[in-house]
Amino acid sequence: MLTLDFTAFPELHSDRLTLRRADATDIPQLYRLRSDEQIIKYIPRPMATSPDEIAEFLRVTDEKIAANEMINWKISIKGDPTMIGTIGFYHIKPEHYRAEIGYMLLPEFQGKGYITEAIAAVVHYGFEAMGLHSIEALVDPENIASSTVLEKCGFVKEAYFKENEFYKGKFIDTVVYSKLNKGS
Repeated sequence: MLTLDFTAFPELHSDRLTLRRADATDIPQLYRLRSDEQIIKYIPRPMATSPDEIAEFLRVTDEKIAANEMINWKISIKGDPTMIGTIGFYHIKPEHYRAEIGYMLLPEFQGKGYITEAIAAVVHYGFEAMGLHSIEALVDPENIASSTVLEKCGFVKEAYFKENEFYKGKFIDTVVYSKLNKGS
């Protein structure tokens, strides 16, 4: 079983990006992300309704990071601390050496390769530093852009679940992508 310790929070870098821990200064951008209909339409979670709600979300996230239950990074362009998105491992299953990756990016930064870079950095960290054997991503089948990015990053479609979740009064489908740690 994996032993995780996020006490010394890792800052990650790619060619163009810095991934670091979000804090209270990021609440306005995080609120933009989590209250944008275009972003949230593929994520079965309620839209944020206030910055106070985001402050509570950050508090809970910090508790889960401290408990080594998840890790979440703020995505920013090198040289500019402004948050453009988030990425992290959710639903870490230490007993199975597996974690779920999730990400969001503000619309004006989509289509520029930033999520591809962020996924590569986080996957590398997950395999090399955390010791994960596999990483999964749960995707709305209508989110073609996310499926395309995952495939570009070496993820393969593992499953298609019909009406496996109930959200906002209807059953929704989920596609599961995964990537195995095949070594460096």
